[in-house]
Amino acid sequence: MTRRPDDQIVRAEYAALVREAMGGSRAAMERLLMRAQEVAYRFSILVCGHPEDAEDVMQEALLNTFQYVRRIDDPSAFRTWLYATVRNACLMKRRRRVGEPAGFVPIDVHAGDDPSLAAIADRAMPVDEQLVQAAVGARLRAALDRLPAAYRMIVVLREMEGLSTREVAAITGYSEANVKQRLHRARVRLRQHLENV
Repeated sequence: MTRRPDDQIVRAEYAALVREAMGGSRAAMERLLMRAQEVAYRFSILVCGHPEDAEDVMQEALLNTFQYVRRIDDPSAFRTWLYATVRNACLMKRRRRVGEPAGFVPIDVHAGDDPSLAAIADRAMPVDEQLVQAAVGARLRAALDRLPAAYRMIVVLREMEGLSTREVAAITGYSEANVKQRLHRARVRLRQHLENV
C-alpha cells in the first residue's frame, strides 16, 4: 500500500504543531493535545481492550505529550511516537490484568454512553446507501474482532491509520519484513472472515 497523499499533509500539520509547542506556544500545545486525544483513544481502545484502560492510557499519552514534547527528536514522526507511547502503556496495563480474559471491546459498544463516539449518519446519503454502509462496517468490525491482537494492530495502523511499514515496525517492535508478513496474513484472514460473516 502506498502512502496516501493526505498522510503527508497530516504529518506536516503534526510536525508544525510539535515545533510550535516546542517553542512554547500554548495554543499549539492545546491543538496538539486535542488532535492527539482522538488518535490515542481510538488506538488505545483497540490495543488495551478495556474501555477504562483505554481512557487511562489516553490520559497518560496526553500527559507524556505535554511533558516530553521538547524531547521529540523528529517532529514529523510525532504520530509514530504517540502510537508507541499508547502501545507501551497498554502493554503495561495488560500485564497488570494477567489472569483476566483478553477480550477486545469493539469501539462502538459504548457509543451510546459517549456522544463523541456515536456514529452520525451522513444526511446527504440516501437511506439505502446508509444501510449498506452500516452493514459493511458491522461486517468489517466483526472480521477485525476475529483477528489475533497483533494482526489487528498491524491492520489498523497500516490500513486505517495510514502509517508506513517502517512506522508500524517502529511502533510494534517487529522487523519491517515481519510487519509485511503479518499484514499479508491478516489480509488473508480478514478476507476469509468477511466471506464467512
